Amino acid sequence: MYSEKVMDHFEHPRNMGVIENPSGVGTVGNAKCGDIMRIFLDIDEEGIIQDVKFKTFGCGAAVATSSMATELVKGKTVQEAMQVTNKVVMEALDGLPPVKVHCSLLAEEAIHAALWDYAEKKRITIEGLQKPKADIHEEEEKEEF
Repeated sequence: MYSEKVMDHFEHPRNMGVIENPSGVGTVGNAKCGDIMRIFLDIDEEGIIQDVKFKTFGCGAAVATSSMATELVKGKTVQEAMQVTNKVVMEALDGLPPVKVHCSLLAEEAIHAALWDYAEKKRITIEGLQKPKADIHEEEEKEEF
């Protein structure tokens, strides 16, 4: 069963679309379920996320976590965006069914992938940011054992 917030973000997604000439773009997927998420960031000279958009191919939970993740990082600094974890996304949505937790992992990784792209373009280092995985299925398999 999905929470009202999950259903709201699925039925009325926020920030869906593409940013032309983005500061950073992150694309991640999950080969196991077929979800693909792309996050676009527009970051100003002070390191503040002025705009964020997403395109997601996947289930309702993938769309909802994408939408919520964009809401959570919009207007934030790059360092604040780094604090948006899958747990933060799930809490903001009032939870996800256990079989859909991977969708929140996709949202976290897509944000980090977009920040990684931004950092590479700017030739800067973002504290705590590690090179993102293109497929979060690899990480899920490690956690299962």
